[in-house]
Amino acid sequence: MSPGLLLSVLHILLLLAVGARVLLRPYRQPASRIAWIVVILSVPFLGIIAYILFGEVSIGRKRIARMRKVAASLRELDTAPGGNTSFIAAGPERYQHLFRIGHSITGLSPVDGNSGRLMADSNAAIDAMVGDIDAAVDHVHLLFYIWLPDNNGCKVVAALQRAALRGVTVRAMADALGSRLMIKSAHWQAMRDSGIQVAVALPIANPLLRPFAGRIDLRNHRKIVVIDGGITYCGSQNCADPEFLVKAAYAPWVDAVIRFSGPIAQHNQFLFACDWMSHVNEDIRHLLQQPVTATPGGFVAQAFGTGPTVRFSAMPEMFESIMHAARSELLISTPYFVPSESMLEALCACAYRGVKTTIIFPAKNDSRIVGAASRSYYPALLDAGVAVYEYVGGLLHTKSLTIDGEVSLIGSANMDRRSFDLNYENNILFVDRQLTANLYQRQQQYLQASTHITAEHIETWTLPHRLWNNAVAMFGPVL
Repeated sequence: MSPGLLLSVLHILLLLAVGARVLLRPYRQPASRIAWIVVILSVPFLGIIAYILFGEVSIGRKRIARMRKVAASLRELDTAPGGNTSFIAAGPERYQHLFRIGHSITGLSPVDGNSGRLMADSNAAIDAMVGDIDAAVDHVHLLFYIWLPDNNGCKVVAALQRAALRGVTVRAMADALGSRLMIKSAHWQAMRDSGIQVAVALPIANPLLRPFAGRIDLRNHRKIVVIDGGITYCGSQNCADPEFLVKAAYAPWVDAVIRFSGPIAQHNQFLFACDWMSHVNEDIRHLLQQPVTATPGGFVAQAFGTGPTVRFSAMPEMFESIMHAARSELLISTPYFVPSESMLEALCACAYRGVKTTIIFPAKNDSRIVGAASRSYYPALLDAGVAVYEYVGGLLHTKSLTIDGEVSLIGSANMDRRSFDLNYENNILFVDRQLTANLYQRQQQYLQASTHITAEHIETWTLPHRLWNNAVAMFGPVL
């Protein structure tokens, strides 16, 4: 057999083997299977390499086993925030099913007695965090996907150092990829020298060997701050200046963060403990058993975290369930929008059944690929009656959802395949008219700084523009 023929036979056998793996891989949507088969067949060898690097959701068997074991052990605690599976009266009966979905994801039951305050802007959020860190008496926990050594990033570093020097236990974790500038900076070692316990989430190590231990692009996208077990922050903001100098062309980055106090802080404590104990050989489960003071008459809330080691499709199920629960109005802001078919249908169904449905995207997206894919869905949304807006005052990075003036969802998750299937995310669901009204008002401010996208606007798109958008969206399942 000639070398050329032998190579062709080996290539065909490899195509069949990889194709069979694509078809047999569990928890994969048909559209994703088709997209990967097309990539593998249309790009010889490179398609196979692409699938090996990015085709499967795996962070490595040992890491998966450790993270699942830690999460399971924490849920078994009788007094842990997720240990009691009996439900309180979680707001109106019509929203009970939303909290049951949240419970099925992370095992955390909804808790009442919470209060919350929406931060005025990104700088105000950092200042509030610094103030709470300076007032901490027992411990401070912090986890960010992106932590930059800029003005705000260094303000937090200094506050953590002050806390550690006065005897407060400080644990800080940052994603290996998103926070690489901080981790490689002198500030990281300075925190160690101050007595701060630091850890790197999902370390990359040797990038050439990393793919053999799991995908390199599966990241910890969470943003969690917990002070003394009773105060926590949740929202879209990373630990950085709104000018976001690493991508200054898209600045300012517009985020929304809520400062919560009450038992909901222990939910974020649970998520932090899961991540910390999965990477650090330290058992901090005792912190989940500390009592937290509830606010009299406070609202019901629930946190949940998703990721590659959590059950498949958890985050999109929550988004879609909230959409189906809307009766009068649904308002969403998200920077990245590459929905599954079921999510697009749920969103359109809201408008079809008479719900005032609005979604706000950034006019200028830092991901040209995702921005193009998002715009490919505009015609379907407009045909269904969904009002589409593009924010022009910077990169709208807020991930928020409000329905009927009562229910809100805020956190780190975008409405795209990466947040749904690949990244570790954290969100908080709550039922409260006043705090929802505050978040809704912020969304209204976004609308006032946005351009209303109409069918006439889309008709001005050139043919190459349309072809590019739709071609990119076709590969949405592999983005």
